[in-house]
Amino acid sequence: MSTESTLRIVWIYPDLLSTYGDRGNMLILGRRAAQRGIPVETYEVRSDQAMPTTADIYLIGGGEDGPQALAAQRLIADGGLHRAVHQGAAVLAVCAGYQLFGRSFFAKGAQCAGLDLMDLYSDRGETRAVGEVRGDIDPRLGLPPLTGFENHGGRTHLGPGVAPLARVTAGIGNDSQTEGAWHGKILGTYAHGPALARNPAIADLLLRWAIGADSLQPLDDTWADRLRGERLAAAGAA
Repeated sequence: MSTESTLRIVWIYPDLLSTYGDRGNMLILGRRAAQRGIPVETYEVRSDQAMPTTADIYLIGGGEDGPQALAAQRLIADGGLHRAVHQGAAVLAVCAGYQLFGRSFFAKGAQCAGLDLMDLYSDRGETRAVGEVRGDIDPRLGLPPLTGFENHGGRTHLGPGVAPLARVTAGIGNDSQTEGAWHGKILGTYAHGPALARNPAIADLLLRWAIGADSLQPLDDTWADRLRGERLAAAGAA
């Protein structure tokens, strides 16, 4: 049973949206919280289970067209994620999960209804975006550059109700100009890797949002910084 001081993290539908190792995002968040003495409980909620509505952070990952469409249908019918977001939960949505947070997306050539939790929609691009993606994150978030690996056929169009997560300096992202989106405590991105392994500052932002802290105890990120430096340099060279 959770206590008020326990950080609760939900990984949404690992049976449907877990194609690119995005489970790592949950592991990294849990580890970085535990290193700071924050008690953590993690939950893997499958698509045949009810979505908890009182967790602090929700994570959703990438997947193929069929599972993406099914995940959207079940999340809309369940309604729990909507309640959690409206209650102020923090969210990281990656790739297919990012697309289904918008108004609509395409899967297997058909337009599908999204969760309508972000002011955006996605359609198909002329080419597939595969490779390193890098971008300068919105300065209002106070984070270092984004690094990740993208593999998607979609293009995402942002409305006035959201801001780009980053401005692309390598790769495609949404449309070769912007990457991802954010609004309130929701972050969406095409970056795999998993995203939080390459971007521990984003993990810490989610933790700060979840516990209501302006800052966190610094951690030794020597290895993460070495990975980031190597991947940022690789994207620049490409």
